Amino acid sequence: MSTPSLQDQLNQQIKSAMLARDADKLSTLRMLKSTVGYLLIERKIESLPDPEFVTVVQREIKKRQDSITQFELGGRLELAAKEKLEIPILQQFLPIPLTSLELESLVKATIINLGATGKKEMGAVIKSVQAEAAGRADGKSISALVGKLLP
Repeated sequence: MSTPSLQDQLNQQIKSAMLARDADKLSTLRMLKSTVGYLLIERKIESLPDPEFVTVVQREIKKRQDSITQFELGGRLELAAKEKLEIPILQQFLPIPLTSLELESLVKATIINLGATGKKEMGAVIKSVQAEAAGRADGKSISALVGKLLP
């Protein structure tokens, strides 16, 4: 038996949160389901492939991180705290992140494979590393590492 898709896992998590009467987790999961649902309607498809689901989750986490910064700057600490609680709930749908050593070796291998020799090839290297990492590393750390390793 194959492992359930991330979309199926989301539905199971929603049921579990309902049974546990965990309102915070339930609202976060329902928000994610709604976001995925809008994407399904927009694309006229039945289910979202796992890599695309991971991209949606990463985008939602990024939104939360941006909101936390804005709320803290605005002195709205209670709203920032709520956003901080949502991030770990969303992170459970992400693959296990690459360690810094794994990411560095992936970037070095990609630079060698592409024959990149300077900063002008940085975009191609980043794009290739992101495809290879498949959601296991964030764009900011990939970009910083590529910038550091390319002459």
